[in-house]
Amino acid sequence: MSESNTHSDETPLAEQTLGGPQGDTTRKDPEEWVTGDEPMTGAQRSYLDTLAREAGEELPGDLTKAQASEHIDRLQSASDRTS
Repeated sequence: MSESNTHSDETPLAEQTLGGPQGDTTRKDPEEWVTGDEPMTGAQRSYLDTLAREAGEELPGDLTKAQASEHIDRLQSASDRTS
């Protein structure tokens, strides 16, 4: 087996598990995102700009994807637009 195919986890195979309850796999805490530290996307910027204007808030323009997502969730919950 090549090095790229080896499992990097040192947990013995007998203690590892596969599968299990699915739960809600469509939502993941932004703090756990692999790309959460990257700059927000254009779509996030546009939607966040709209939500912030409607809420009368100003936000920094250099948010990460994770930060933008958290602000979007917060502003959506307070907005008539998504109620």
